[in-house]
Amino acid sequence: MAQKHTIQFDASRAPVSQRGHRVLADDTEGKIGGTITVEIDGKEVKVPMGTTILEAAKKIGVRIPTLCYHEDLCIAGVCRVCSVEVEGQRTLQAACAFPITAPIKVKTHTRKVRQARRHIIDLLLANHYGECYACARNNNCELQSLAKEYGVDYFRFGHPEAPRYKMDTSSHSVFRDMNKCVLCRRCVRTCIDLQEVGVLDVQGRGHDSKIVTFMDKPLAEVVCINCGQCINRCPTGALRANDPTDDVWAAIDDPTKHVVIQTAPSPRAGIGECFGLEPGHPLTFQMNTALRLCGFDKVFDTNFSADLTIIEEGTELILRLYKALVKGDKSVAFPQFTSCSPGWVKYLEHFYPEMIPNLSSAKSPQQMFGAVIKTYYAKLNNIDPKDIVTVALMPCSAKKFECNRPEMCDSGYKDIDYGLTTRELAKMISEAGIYLPDMPKSDFDEPFGTATGSGVIFGATGGVMEAALRTVIELVTGKKVENFYEHADIIPVRGFEGVRYAEIPITEVGPVPDLIAHLVPDWNWLKGATLKVGVAHGTANAKKVLDDIKAGGKFSECHFIEFMACPGGCLGGGGQPIPTSPAIRAARAKAIYSEDASYEVRKSHENPAVVRLYQEFLTDGPCGHISHKLLHTHYTPRGKYIV
Repeated sequence: MAQKHTIQFDASRAPVSQRGHRVLADDTEGKIGGTITVEIDGKEVKVPMGTTILEAAKKIGVRIPTLCYHEDLCIAGVCRVCSVEVEGQRTLQAACAFPITAPIKVKTHTRKVRQARRHIIDLLLANHYGECYACARNNNCELQSLAKEYGVDYFRFGHPEAPRYKMDTSSHSVFRDMNKCVLCRRCVRTCIDLQEVGVLDVQGRGHDSKIVTFMDKPLAEVVCINCGQCINRCPTGALRANDPTDDVWAAIDDPTKHVVIQTAPSPRAGIGECFGLEPGHPLTFQMNTALRLCGFDKVFDTNFSADLTIIEEGTELILRLYKALVKGDKSVAFPQFTSCSPGWVKYLEHFYPEMIPNLSSAKSPQQMFGAVIKTYYAKLNNIDPKDIVTVALMPCSAKKFECNRPEMCDSGYKDIDYGLTTRELAKMISEAGIYLPDMPKSDFDEPFGTATGSGVIFGATGGVMEAALRTVIELVTGKKVENFYEHADIIPVRGFEGVRYAEIPITEVGPVPDLIAHLVPDWNWLKGATLKVGVAHGTANAKKVLDDIKAGGKFSECHFIEFMACPGGCLGGGGQPIPTSPAIRAARAKAIYSEDASYEVRKSHENPAVVRLYQEFLTDGPCGHISHKLLHTHYTPRGKYIV
């Protein structure tokens, strides 16, 4: 829809630092590609040439306010809130977009600067319709915070008395209210540059500028993948998730309804941020207590169905390999793609429909759990499925779209009734008068209270792949994965690199476990083979991998590839606490891996609740008739689901 937004600074062939700056030894000071001494508010700092004033100020602890700037995004320099005085310059300069190419002196809070920033904020408010107390971002709005910081106590340039634009509520996931938009372009840069989807762009100039979709159509009618990354970077309430909390409260208050909630690992690693805690403090078991106080009848662990997903998806991979390598079936699609991320699935459907056959037919853990609750659980507890309300706590706005897909009703009912984001559940908990960090700990409810470390790491990029490898390695070799990877930590698939590739040699094989003995007679056909896997997070990185596959590159030789729509994986999902940044996502990942290490059982196939489910309900085993009906979906060659 639009070209990528980029900005280039002077560069040389010097080594590159983490943020892309050229770094040479100190004896290159003042030379191209070298370092430069800058004075900011009387403090000197030496920085690589090309460093922005904003970055230089951060190095010495000088805070410059920003609005359009975001650590995840390319530089725009459109809002001018970060204006500073540069000695010798006639006008104020945008600190976020001013590359330092010579020694300069900068002042960041002079009277001229303060007045300019206040006028900018006043002008933004003059076009910003709505009252803060009725806004979803009240007390977590960057414009509101700036107005307070700069003493805005009335609307100096007026205030809109009526909305200019109709609110777009067409999407199951993302609502757009352009009356609150401040034209910072963060959403545009997120969609075009960070995700490379390109749903949003700027139309018009000056006062007539507006953020639009293709032909200004509603979000539900364009190629939006519902990832919600635009929400996480919007500084105001112009973008928010479709919030079903009123409906959830109504179900809880209805005595005829049995309301159950499943909680995914990523929200548990992030929800503490909504209560003032630093990122990286998981509140898993405190949240269980809070949810019961809110009125939920049962609190279940999504890690259970994450383990179930690994069994089904891993078995599907084995069957694909067996058909291709032993049966000679050339129609089998490789690599097999993971299907846990609904934003990624929708991306594939829109942009690479010819690769839909590569997508695993296994549903996501959210949807698997819904189908199991309204069949197995309902029968076990003698509850009519029509009286069960299933709620899913997810880090993801696309999960709202997923649970509303018309094909997601294999239980005979809508498998998941409502999807809640981390932010929405935090609001519900606060509304119930609960301060989450003070809650005592309690466990999940049976029969789905047992989980494994493999289910926990689903929240981080590479986690699904690591969980799958832990199980596949043990099923095929008959030996503990710890014999091959210390503490069962498969480090090659971990990390925040956009794309990762790993090879797993199969040097020995064992007996076929009873669970899948009816599917393959032995493992001899795998002995000596090398399993090639890939990992990509963020759809911009997914595009690189898919294009590589189409070109016959390295990833075309892979057998299994994990894709996640959001940067960092689920822990960076569109429903997670705001703000987000690389450091925040890293802290959440650390919490997830720490929780994984604390589990006694860390492999999906060893989850006793999953084993019991196959023994009592999915009696024809993984990828059998029952599990295919409830836990899988299928595509026609044109990409339409067959249910």
